[in-house]
Amino acid sequence: MRPVSLDEVAGQAHLLKPGSPITVLADPKAVAPGAVSIILWGPPGTGKTTLAQAIARSSGRRFVELSAVTAGVRDVREVMQEALNQRDLYGHSTILFLDEIHRFTKAQQDALLPGVENGWVILIAATTENPSFSVISPLLSRSLLLTLQPLSDEDLGALVDRALEDARGLHGAVTLAPDARAALIRLASGDARRALTALEAAAGMAATEGEAVPVVTADIVAQAVDRALLRYDRQGDEHYDVISAFIKSIRGSDVDAAIHYLARMIEAGEDPRFIARRLVISAAEDIGLADPQALQIAVAAADAVAFIGMPEGRIPLAEATAYLATTAKSNAAYLAVDKAIADVRAGKIGRVPVHLRDAHYAGAKRLGHGKGYKYPHDTEIGVVAQQYLPDELRGTRYYEPTNHGTERDIQARLDKIRRILDGR
Repeated sequence: MRPVSLDEVAGQAHLLKPGSPITVLADPKAVAPGAVSIILWGPPGTGKTTLAQAIARSSGRRFVELSAVTAGVRDVREVMQEALNQRDLYGHSTILFLDEIHRFTKAQQDALLPGVENGWVILIAATTENPSFSVISPLLSRSLLLTLQPLSDEDLGALVDRALEDARGLHGAVTLAPDARAALIRLASGDARRALTALEAAAGMAATEGEAVPVVTADIVAQAVDRALLRYDRQGDEHYDVISAFIKSIRGSDVDAAIHYLARMIEAGEDPRFIARRLVISAAEDIGLADPQALQIAVAAADAVAFIGMPEGRIPLAEATAYLATTAKSNAAYLAVDKAIADVRAGKIGRVPVHLRDAHYAGAKRLGHGKGYKYPHDTEIGVVAQQYLPDELRGTRYYEPTNHGTERDIQARLDKIRRILDGR
């Protein structure tokens, strides 16, 4: 089912717009000896090899493929020499597709530079790791970095449907039940190769049933991939119910339940970035200043997931989940801002006190701006008796710390601060 042209490629619409580097490379009318090399960075099964082969077919260029797992410096030099000969003797342009370039050593990557720099080959390199850390700078500077995204459910669905009917695929040999189709899409988690592999295995099992036109059911898919199919719709009730239970388990400090719901979402193919975003919200909403470190840990987990991807991303997600579930809780900051917003919406605003207004422009002094302002750093304790809220809101209390975790210390300090501010 490997696409033979860019028109058949599922997903990556952001890279296949007219005039993009990939479409220009694939255009036979735009063939130029010095065409730019590209590095394709993305998760497995998102079309890196497919794009390279489709570019070569569409453009009419020679296509040579090397794997960084098996190729060495000698192999690279032989490809470069042959590409140079093909260019000089026959005017043929060569695409060198190098899979898993991150596995190449610095010396091996250095061997690519003469061919790339002199236009002997157009390098299309593929990697699942961040090229900024795995590809040498001279090669990066001579290439365009293009990022591939996991395929959407819609893209995977179109891919599965095509494989069922296309002569290169199952060619109508089986039919696919709707729940089995949904299961295949869910199990694939954005990986086209995984979806097609599971479909082929399930079709093979269905064929043993002896029916004229076998039907692939969700049960057959589960047997084929040897994995329980969770009832989970990323756009439906189960999606919202599980994430709700996940957050409420963290809020209720039940770490085991929280980890359970995390595992359900991971196994169901939930977007790990969605889970990470919910952890960040939970850290701010349900923990707050009872443990200020919680938000840092949640944000770090979100960054880690974006950086390393899945399946390894499950580890920082689990670490953050366990931390948030077991630490002290407070929603005081969350309640404070909502209470303040409610006052603002109700018109309880008032004018900024004159002594707090901006006094750094011409004419401000004449208006009295800044007059009487007391600079807190001029005092020994760093707090001075002074009004900050507008007159209409004087004495209003929005933030009321709990007695949990770090907020216990904040409460004691805040009592003293408020007494000083009020002149007591």
